[in-house]
Amino acid sequence: MEKKSVISTGVFCAFLFALMAFCFSPQISYADAPKDVKIEYDAGAQTLAVTITHKSPFPGFHHIKTVEIKKNSAVVSTNKYDNQPKEVPFTYTYKVSASAGDTLEATVSCNITGSKTATITVSKAVEKI
Repeated sequence: MEKKSVISTGVFCAFLFALMAFCFSPQISYADAPKDVKIEYDAGAQTLAVTITHKSPFPGFHHIKTVEIKKNSAVVSTNKYDNQPKEVPFTYTYKVSASAGDTLEATVSCNITGSKTATITVSKAVEKI
């Protein structure tokens, strides 16, 4: 009788493992890095607009976790999020002081997997890049 109990426990554990793999794998397979990141600087308003394309059927579970802003390779802000808008693409705007010739960079990271970076150089001839 004890041998049957050991086999039943083994079968139950294998079933439980398979069920967990089945339940969690679809969510991971839907997880992807941000598809696109575009940045635009408004010199007059001193703002950086970061437009993100990152589809998620469950924006509370799978979302953009951080947007890191750098100016001339130095981090000026790290912005953390617990969810994202359902509409894609979406835009976050940040106050950033920059002058002509400065390099601005935005790195957008998914909370599950991957990141994407966009870079621009501020121009003195055109206020919007």
